[in-house]
Formats: sequence, C-alpha cells, structure tokens
Amino acid sequence: MIYSILYSAILLASVGTVAAVVLFLVSKRFYVYENPLIEEVEDILPAANCGGCGSPGCKAFAEKLVNSEDISDLFCPVGGNDVMKQVSQVIGKEVAEQDPTVAVLLCQGSCEVRPKTSLFEGPSSCAISSLVYGGETDCQYGCLGFGDCVDVCDFDAMYMNEETGLPVIITDKCTSCGACVKACPRDIIEMRPRRKRDLKIFVGCLNQDKAGIARKACSVACIGCSKCEDICPKDAVIMTDNLAYIDPAVCTLCRKCVEVCPTDSIIETNFPPKKVKVKKQAKA
Repeated sequence: MIYSILYSAILLASVGTVAAVVLFLVSKRFYVYENPLIEEVEDILPAANCGGCGSPGCKAFAEKLVNSEDISDLFCPVGGNDVMKQVSQVIGKEVAEQDPTVAVLLCQGSCEVRPKTSLFEGPSSCAISSLVYGGETDCQYGCLGFGDCVDVCDFDAMYMNEETGLPVIITDKCTSCGACVKACPRDIIEMRPRRKRDLKIFVGCLNQDKAGIARKACSVACIGCSKCEDICPKDAVIMTDNLAYIDPAVCTLCRKCVEVCPTDSIIETNFPPKKVKVKKQAKA
C-alpha cells in the first residue's frame, strides 16, 4: 500500500517536472519580445481607448508610436499636444503639433423650423433609420434625432435636447475623439478648429436641394443664394451643389457672411453682440 502511494507520488512529480520543462522550452521558443518603451508610452496616453487616433486602443497606438519610424502623422486627439510632447521625449521621435479641434453640428433643423411630416416606428437608431427611411421630415440631409452620436460619446460631451430634437455638444468636454463623427450616418458632425473663446462661424445646413424645396423643408436651410460667397473678402466660402461651406482654415471670422444670409443658416458662436452705430443728427 505504501509502495503504491510512493509510486503514484513519484509518477505525478515526474509528469509535473516534464510538463514544466516542456512549458518552459515552449515559452522560450515562442517568446515575443516587447519593447519596454511601449508600456512607458501607454502609461503616458490618457487610457481613453476611444479610437480617435485610428488605433483600436491606447495599447495598439503605443505600439504604433514606438515601432513606426515616422510618427508625424500620428496624434492622440484626447491627450493633445501636451501628451504627444511627452511621448516624443520618451521615444526620441519628432511629433507634429496640431491645432485643437471640437465637434460641430452642421444642422439646426429643430422641430420648430423643420416640421415632421411622417412618423418612424422602427428601432430608435439613426444608423437603421438612414438605411430604411428618409427621416421624419422632408429634409433628407438633416439630423435624424435618435442620438447615435450621444450613445458613442465616452466623455459625456453630448446630450439630446428634447425641445429641439437635436444633439447638443458641450465644447468644454469634447476631446476631439471623433466617435460622434463616425457614428453619424448623415455626416452632419464635423471637427473644426477650437479657436480662442470657442469662436466659430459655419453653415448649419447640409441640404443640397434647390432653394424652394430646401426652404419648404426647413425655414433655416441654406438656399444657395451665394450672398455669403460674394461678400467674403477672403474667399473662405465655397459653393457646391446649392450649398455654402465655410472653410475654417481660411475664414477670419469677420462675420460679414452672417449679416447677409437671408435664412439665418450661418451660425456664429460666442461672439459679443455687434454695436449698433447711431447716426448723428445734422444740426439745424
């Protein structure tokens, strides 16, 4: 009985030893070396795992930064220039500085100005609605209002306004990850430069229909009149397919286009009200 127990114990110990040796040899044979810089860079990154950098997560982005010879086109929008400078110091590669951006909604078709003409009874999803349905209004280009963009925002930088039926972007919380841009099936969210005091001028409409059709669907739609293009001193306004677009790289925020827009489709944010010039009365 005792010999049986000893034999079993010795057999088990031998099997365990052989297995350990085999596992050790296999681990050495298939060992994958990981540059210690990858972990160091990953610790610097914000751990948002938002995909805004083009990689599936911060770990993958750290690997790309360390293993790429040229990282001038790589950038973490959440961490911004400060984080990228730290990464540059660790890996000894030059990083291109980029201007900060913020998400902007290119639609102001609220329930008040863009009345509903039908009712969608399918799933509450912009992605699904855009595939099987044109929308609940006569505008085929505007916001569908189901909040897919809000659902994908990991930073609580967006919410749906129940009164307007449109998403609201909280600029101070926006990290420029671009998740909302990718989620929108109508492409009505754009990343634009984050200027001082968040000053912005842009056309809040993407309707490419002719003037009469566009205006009937939404009272603040761009009607392609070209008045903004004609008055712009810097040629920042581009007219394409009955629609105006303001190039943020060229626009100097003079606001002249805002004043001449007949439908108020051009949006200006955070500007102080213009002073009204009072004409002096001639002396009698």
